[in-house]
Parts: sequence; structure tokens; C-alpha cells
Amino acid sequence: MQESPFYELVMQRGIERGIEQGIERGVRENAIENTLAVLTARFPHANVNALKPTLEAIAHLNRLKELNLTASLAPSFQVFQHGLEP
Repeated sequence: MQESPFYELVMQRGIERGIEQGIERGVRENAIENTLAVLTARFPHANVNALKPTLEAIAHLNRLKELNLTASLAPSFQVFQHGLEP
């Protein structure tokens, strides 16, 4: 059975949207994991994993990217934590 061109277009757009969402989710997860890795390397005695739920709750990818840089530059773990507060 041959599908209509409209059906094929709708399906193609749905597939593309799903791919885009998957890529965005992967980028977010990568940004979170990179931030945690930087914090773990810089502050090995801090409870870095406790921040994971807080980072996962951040919706904006740009904010997560900013936090990765902040993790690299923060003078202490406590200063980084304070920067997470709204």
C-alpha cells in the first residue's frame, strides 16, 4: 500500500523532530557530565554527585555551558555551589 505524500511529510517531520530532541538531550547530558567531571577533578573531596539533580533540573543548555566554565574557574566548590542558587 502506498502512503500519501502528506502522510510521508508528516512522518518525516516527526522523525526529524525526534532526532533533534535526541541530539539536544545528548548535548545536555554531556554538558552535565563534563561539569561533574571538572568539579570532581578540581575538588576531589567534595560531594560533587549531590549536584547532579540540580544540574539536571536546569532547562537551558546555555546555562549548563556557563556552569561548565564556572566549574573550571571557581576558586572553591562552595563558590560553585553558591553560583547554582537562583
